[in-house]
Amino acid sequence: MDDCALLKAMFEAAVRAADPAHTLGKHLPDPPRGRTIVVGGGKAGGSMARALADAWDGPLEGLVVTRYEHGADAGPIRVVEASHPVPDDAGQAAAREMLELVSGLSEEDLVIALVSGGASALLSVPADGITLAEKQAINRALLKSGAAIDQMNAVRKHLSGIKGGRLAARCYPARVVTLAISDVPGDDPDVIGSGPTVPDRSTRQDALEILERYKIDVPASVRAHLEQPASESPKPGDEVFARTEFRMIATPQMSLEAAAAIAKEHGIAPVMLGDAIEGEARDVARDQAQMALQLKRSGDPVSPPAVLLSGGETTVTVQGNGRGGRNAEYLLALGVALDGTDGISAFSGDTDGIDGTEDNAGAYLRPDTLARAAAQGLDAAAHLANNDGYGFFSALGDLEKTGPTLTNVNDFRAILVR
Repeated sequence: MDDCALLKAMFEAAVRAADPAHTLGKHLPDPPRGRTIVVGGGKAGGSMARALADAWDGPLEGLVVTRYEHGADAGPIRVVEASHPVPDDAGQAAAREMLELVSGLSEEDLVIALVSGGASALLSVPADGITLAEKQAINRALLKSGAAIDQMNAVRKHLSGIKGGRLAARCYPARVVTLAISDVPGDDPDVIGSGPTVPDRSTRQDALEILERYKIDVPASVRAHLEQPASESPKPGDEVFARTEFRMIATPQMSLEAAAAIAKEHGIAPVMLGDAIEGEARDVARDQAQMALQLKRSGDPVSPPAVLLSGGETTVTVQGNGRGGRNAEYLLALGVALDGTDGISAFSGDTDGIDGTEDNAGAYLRPDTLARAAAQGLDAAAHLANNDGYGFFSALGDLEKTGPTLTNVNDFRAILVR
């Protein structure tokens, strides 16, 4: 097996470890005396709903929203598709219908909330006085700003009628059990999908400060909303959370451990760098390039062959007009830093199968990548300056296209050192 094939096998193992078909059934609550209603959203929404329908013993009803082309047949649970990462009318309509589904429930009823990465955009009910168009514009600006996911979600929660614990508030006094797949550094429940069923630790003042820090212009109506106490989200200790429970069914760490097992099977020593790495993609790449070079030169912390494994969610502050998500940006910066060092290959990809808004999960970096690029007249540094990682790796035929994986535990990065 060549190095790129081995890297691909590790990535596939990471994705399998986060497949709801393998994980969700172990975390189901007992059926209630009353109704069981399923709601939720995310890139894994369709596959989670299908896994739940297959494993549940008893009547079910409900609605889950997922990204376009991520749908699945979930029997009695209706799965609808909407836009991600910028919300649209379909997501808004589905979220409003969910709020109606869970209204007027009793203590005898059970709500199972399925939450995975992407739910922030897919569950979109603008707060009173805010339009969907205004939320769309703010979302686009946040995506280009370089803000971390928890910062973006702090803003989103305070402009929403469903996120930041408000879905749980609508369910009260029914019992609420949330089954979640984490795609965020630290696996914080109130950050995953902007925490529709959990207490919110962020505040409206946090949201205002984040908008100011990243110089995001907002309409006067949005600023006026955030300055009003009524925009505050439910907090820890609120009675609406008295009958809620949160269960994590898949995490980035689980996926990294599955990839590490594949490495060991092939005589490669895995080195875990962490499952919650954040920061600018190109900065993370430069730091990890130095780790790889140190390992190759000195055998520190282990002797080659070894693989550096990491997860988390980097950011890209967009300066150019090229194509590419954070994984392509990371790999291109890694290639520039390694400068064709022999014996070092790498893969970086999003476990949902979509790097940013492109059609690839990620890409491969080989020791001869820069040399092959130069032979085609491609300047790696220039492509990096233009945020054009997709264009660079596409020209070399080194993109990895999996299609939607129907799960999401964020980015997977592996640097193989011989």
